[in-house]
Amino acid sequence: MKTLNLYGVKDIRFEDSPKPVIQKPDDVILKVKAVGICGSDISRYSKLGPYVKGMTFGHEFSGVVAEVGSGVTDFQPGDRVAACPTYVCGACESCKSGLPSQCEDLTVIGARHPGAYAEYVKLPSSHLLPIPDHLDFDTAALVEPSSVVAHGFYRSDLQPGEEVAVVGVGSIGLLAVQWAKIFGASKVYAIDIDHHKLKIAKELGADVLIHSSEAPPHEQITQYTNGRGVDLAVECAGSPITSAQVFALPKKGGNVVFLGIPYADITIERLYFEKIVRNELSVYGSWNAVSAPFPGKEWQASIHYMSTGQIQTKPIISHRLELHKGPETFEKIINRELNSIKVLFYPEIGAHASTKPTGIMATSFS
Repeated sequence: MKTLNLYGVKDIRFEDSPKPVIQKPDDVILKVKAVGICGSDISRYSKLGPYVKGMTFGHEFSGVVAEVGSGVTDFQPGDRVAACPTYVCGACESCKSGLPSQCEDLTVIGARHPGAYAEYVKLPSSHLLPIPDHLDFDTAALVEPSSVVAHGFYRSDLQPGEEVAVVGVGSIGLLAVQWAKIFGASKVYAIDIDHHKLKIAKELGADVLIHSSEAPPHEQITQYTNGRGVDLAVECAGSPITSAQVFALPKKGGNVVFLGIPYADITIERLYFEKIVRNELSVYGSWNAVSAPFPGKEWQASIHYMSTGQIQTKPIISHRLELHKGPETFEKIINRELNSIKVLFYPEIGAHASTKPTGIMATSFS
């Protein structure tokens, strides 16, 4: 079968790999319908390299059940599914305490297990989630990043009627804008330096757009909130700059949730660090998307709100491409030659794909 395999930094190859086979009673083989590029994929490709040389990459996907093991009773060939790509050990202190996201041995397919940049992928049946017939595969491929965002919101103590600032409106931030509304936020501030992304954030429910190059974000938030600040600030950019600035956005006693992953050292100026202490902020890290019972309420909630239309993904998906374009696509993204938000690949030959951006994006890709 055709796959994208990661061999080293900036070394991803489109090549043939063996098709997965049933080995355990709970194994399920899935035919991948759509698979997205995650921000962590970009970092692994451009800076960190593979955990296992030549491993098939990718973990955000949807598909159809192709084959099941002898012990699988909840799924059968032809079922439409999303899937949790995360493995936890179930035996460490965190897992036994009902905190699988803090598992000592947590890993995701595409790292130490073959991933979903492939025609077929294998997972245990406990990782699968059925999707309704009216939910398209493109949307279902974003169940995983949506669940990542939901996990962060469940970590906070956000209450209906409160105000939220979302820092960075890439794919995670655009999902965070929508989850803030689902959690009952009365006003959502979207903060970014990209006018296109801010425009999409507005389309997806953001009430106030803040372009952070015009003035420091906390100064603009102060003006909009009459000096109070927001109840919750959600850092989604993973930038060393925004990872410090975010502390100046909440009110006294407010919350900060970190969803972004900075792949560089962070230097926090005194102004921002003192906000943590003087304002007695509650700061939450949020990792992955799993909770107890596995895989967690985040997954069913994501499918539910996607099914009702309260989580929209069409404006987030900027490119739909065939899998063989993977190597050039990764290269274009890190060279800033592709103005993308969420890129989806289609491993199935002849599946729907377009080299033209969708939604309101204006960048062409040839």
